[in-house]
Amino acid sequence: MNDSKLLEEIERYLNGEMAPEERKQFELLRKGDTAINNKIAEHEEFAKILKQYGDRLALETRLNAIHDEIDVHTLAEELMIHPSRIVSLWRNHHSKISVAASIAIFAILSTLFITGNLSNQESKYIQLRREVGILKQKTETLKAAQGIKAPVSATDRFRGTGFAITSNGLIATNYHVVNGADSVYVQNGAGKSFKAKILYTEPESDIAILKIVDTSFRNLGAIPYTIKKTESDLAESVYTYGYPQDSPHFDEGKVTSAVGLNGDSLDYQISIPINAGNSGSPLIDSRGNVIGIVQGKQTQLEGVHFAVKSSYLINAIQNIPVDSINKKVALNTKNTLSNLNTVQQVKKLKNYVFMVKVYDK
Repeated sequence: MNDSKLLEEIERYLNGEMAPEERKQFELLRKGDTAINNKIAEHEEFAKILKQYGDRLALETRLNAIHDEIDVHTLAEELMIHPSRIVSLWRNHHSKISVAASIAIFAILSTLFITGNLSNQESKYIQLRREVGILKQKTETLKAAQGIKAPVSATDRFRGTGFAITSNGLIATNYHVVNGADSVYVQNGAGKSFKAKILYTEPESDIAILKIVDTSFRNLGAIPYTIKKTESDLAESVYTYGYPQDSPHFDEGKVTSAVGLNGDSLDYQISIPINAGNSGSPLIDSRGNVIGIVQGKQTQLEGVHFAVKSSYLINAIQNIPVDSINKKVALNTKNTLSNLNTVQQVKKLKNYVFMVKVYDK
């Protein structure tokens, strides 16, 4: 794609002129190509500067018009001689004075916001794998200083969540959970750990597929949920079940937007109060369908959390090379959670949602 064509596509993308499927493909291209992503960011920033300049010119024009309509010098002389005329001035010109004052205040606040003086800390997007290795290392160092001998054992560096997509041990999680891993283990609800390997990843969608390779692992039986192919609706009730702590944790909320940060169609925005360790947790609707994978949140903004849409998970599963598995993955099509209430659904999830433990060198 030449520069002229790329610029045209960027304009269409930023102006919301692309069809949903076309936008989806362009965002995948953006995520997979740093140069294109940088060009989009630069173009967006340039457009923002132009808009700010245009707004400033419009503000100056409006203030000048109001200033011309009010004879400031004559008004000042009259008020010095007749202070009581302030009342008359307010009665005759209060709407114009209010507009001028409001615009001036708005201009000052806008300048403070743009320069960063109004807020001490910029809101940031963070991913939600839980860092545990440093905490364990500090604890062991403290014990050693107190003369307590700690057992020699490997220490997992990060933790997240994953969930089964097949009964024979394929597990879905986020790519950022296992990125940089030397080895990976998954632990079930009963506390038993199994060695796993990273079978397939799609970094641009933040999706990883693991495979349990431990000889002690036994078939899980039929997966009770299905993975939804279509998009969910706004205000739909959803919940997540994962491992922000050492024991499983349930939280519920709503789908609050069909797009993620900066309009990214990869994600849903959700209102569930998720925390570090929730990355990779299944996002499930009231009928027991997995509609997404919990991914991250935006700091400084209450209730702004994100989950990768299930359609991207289905695409990733279909893209797994056949030579890395015996046969194409067949996803469950029978949902046995659909007629259960939430309490009963969560009880059945226990054997299918895992803590993901990531070890590095």
